[in-house]
Amino acid sequence: MEKVGRVMDYEIQRPTRHCHATQRELAPGETYYSVLLSEGDDLERRDYSVEAWEGPPEDAVGWWKAEIPSAKSKKRHWAPNDVMLQFFDELDAQEERRDMRYVLALLLVRRRVMRHEETERDDEDRETLVLYCPRREETYRVEAVAPDPKRVQAIQEELAALLE
Repeated sequence: MEKVGRVMDYEIQRPTRHCHATQRELAPGETYYSVLLSEGDDLERRDYSVEAWEGPPEDAVGWWKAEIPSAKSKKRHWAPNDVMLQFFDELDAQEERRDMRYVLALLLVRRRVMRHEETERDDEDRETLVLYCPRREETYRVEAVAPDPKRVQAIQEELAALLE
């Protein structure tokens, strides 16, 4: 899914709370499906009720199943682990977002998608985390690039917009 790398350059809207097919409002606690479609240089998010969902279109950039939060629910609902791993892979090629890849790696460790195996240090005392993903049976090396304090909020907002 080569197009997924482009996702990091766009802000993905939050759930519309309306079914794209029927225009019916989705109720709190209701399960729905979201799909991302490439519309020229933009990404369009469409949400569907379970009844209207016919599967993702062939040209979908990505899709997932989620639940409309209830008024009492304060818990964040993250994208599925496979979607998060795809974003993680795409960040590897984006040198200017090494700090975001590091933050996402920490989130994946926290969610137990990846496991911290060890920390390596080079001659200049830079840290690299060695992470193992049992789901993929793959080892990753992630440079420990702590975000600049001014960038922390931006990274949090971008990851939340992309992955919630």
